[in-house]
Amino acid sequence: MFGNDGFPKIGDYAFLSDCHTGALVAPDGGIEWLCLPRFDSPSAFGSVLDRDAGRFRIGPEYSVPLTRRYLPGTNVLETNWATEQGWLVVRDALAIGPWKEDRIEEHLRTPTDMDARHMLVRHVECIGGEVEVNMVCNLMDDYGRERADWDLRGDRRIADCELNNGLKLRIMSDMHLGNDQGAVTARHWLKEGESCFAALSWDEPLEDPETADEALEELRVTERFWRRWLSRGKFPDHPWRVHLQRSALVLKGLTYMPTGATVAALTTSLPETVGGERNWDYRYTWIRDATFTLWSLHILGFDAEARDFIAFIGDICRAEGPELQIMYGIDGTKDLTESTLDHLTGYENSKPVRIGNGAFDQHQNDVFGALLDSVYIHTKAREHVPAELWAVVADQVEGALGVWENPDQGIWEARGEPKHYVSSKLMCWVALDRGARLAKGRGEEELASQWGEHAETIRADILAKGVSEEGVFRQHYETDALDASTLLIPLVRFLPPDDERLRNTVLAIDRDVRDGGLTQNGLVLRYVVDETDDGLHGEEGTFSICSFWLVAALSEIGKRDRARDLCEKLLNMSGALDLYAEEIEPRSGRQLGNFPQAFTHLALINAVNHVIADETLAEARDGQTAVFTEMRGRRR
Repeated sequence: MFGNDGFPKIGDYAFLSDCHTGALVAPDGGIEWLCLPRFDSPSAFGSVLDRDAGRFRIGPEYSVPLTRRYLPGTNVLETNWATEQGWLVVRDALAIGPWKEDRIEEHLRTPTDMDARHMLVRHVECIGGEVEVNMVCNLMDDYGRERADWDLRGDRRIADCELNNGLKLRIMSDMHLGNDQGAVTARHWLKEGESCFAALSWDEPLEDPETADEALEELRVTERFWRRWLSRGKFPDHPWRVHLQRSALVLKGLTYMPTGATVAALTTSLPETVGGERNWDYRYTWIRDATFTLWSLHILGFDAEARDFIAFIGDICRAEGPELQIMYGIDGTKDLTESTLDHLTGYENSKPVRIGNGAFDQHQNDVFGALLDSVYIHTKAREHVPAELWAVVADQVEGALGVWENPDQGIWEARGEPKHYVSSKLMCWVALDRGARLAKGRGEEELASQWGEHAETIRADILAKGVSEEGVFRQHYETDALDASTLLIPLVRFLPPDDERLRNTVLAIDRDVRDGGLTQNGLVLRYVVDETDDGLHGEEGTFSICSFWLVAALSEIGKRDRARDLCEKLLNMSGALDLYAEEIEPRSGRQLGNFPQAFTHLALINAVNHVIADETLAEARDGQTAVFTEMRGRRR
């Protein structure tokens, strides 16, 4: 449960969200990551990156709980403790309540009936015996640089402070609060049937519950929000539906409601290799993720979220034209200049700790295909091309035409020399292919013909230069090295699943790395680091998204038993709370990288739907083929 220097294992954290910001809760009940007021703000609690960078714990003195779970269908956490004196239940949530005018953040999307309360609620109940509850709120502002200056009110039930960014905070509790060297503390005995609470608010005006019953009601309203949202989804009647539902809740939780953007992950600088330098800030939106996000949202029935996300993308495209960056801030910010926080030790001494992301100004040619595939998926779901998106389509097709012959940094944002990556060429083909289809759908026959011809030119170039003598797709034109990004070839319908080159590539990647493949203990690496100039040093774990891509690709080429076995293995590696980071260390099964990772959960949805579709088709074949073909993501 705990690693070196007292850090919890990454996969043992729980994730809370109010769709404006999110928190990580350690197994011992400590909030160890929370940025205020939104996902990309400086942290108020940051001990996931340095044990002295702030945390907020409430619970008994015991550090190991009996059980932890999400209340079914929600992002509300329940932790059960069994002590020598009694039993305790702690429930945690970032509260969501009835909509009111938000004075903290500007909303660009249509408001819904419910929105963030800008409040963390922690409710404690004794269900047997007697237990002493301990609370320590050690808030360290601005990524741990400055301890909060709390002002205790006369009745010792309220403490106020103000962050460097001007945000005012309040702790309210029905326990008597103390100030212990800058930390707000409390100690209180509960008997069976008694409850207490603590709430941290950054709303304007500051409004908190005053009693444990009021705090519990905040939790219940939040539960109803999540369950009502989840009930709109379409989930197959299958034992794995629970994994689809948890992934859907993660994706919703990583969505910034005011703009519709989805952050790639909640955190920054959780390492791909413990003690290594591959530590990045993922609290931004990648255009590349757009196609996977839209597909997942639509296939699960969450069309409103899909509309908000495509509206965010459309806002950026109309502002930028064809000159797209690969990523943006959750409000569309362009400048994501990278810097390091040298005062932080990093997770298990993994330095540097970075904020911002230097890849934002890299040239990555796949961005056009990712965006146009997402528009295609969205318009296919709506059965027409909205007029406001047509100009975006034309701009992005022309952008792809202008760059497809150029080298770039590739899908993995390599910091070495630009190369002619096959995956980048592939996504430029997607841009022209989807553009042609969209043009045809609008009756633009001449444009459809022109763009279709350009798509065939790109296809021919890839097939002439991107395939080795063994009939396997290369990482880039100057090497025979493998790259897991070529698993996208069957998923974007570049070649039919019975094409020998495609099959060779999938099966080559599925071999162990010692035999020239890309798998370790059955899990998939992005590439072999010794064969790739990515501008970095050290090893990395297997990338979970690549492993899920392999599941889908194996399904596509008819290796259905292998696909199911691998998918089952991956689902069993998620931990008790069904959450995934970016990577899995193949020997120990330990989660690595930023957490939870949207891209991994998106790939999970695709892979699980492939396997379920295979099973259903094998059992039935009763006229439902079209439905389950769509479940597998066949977009042609």
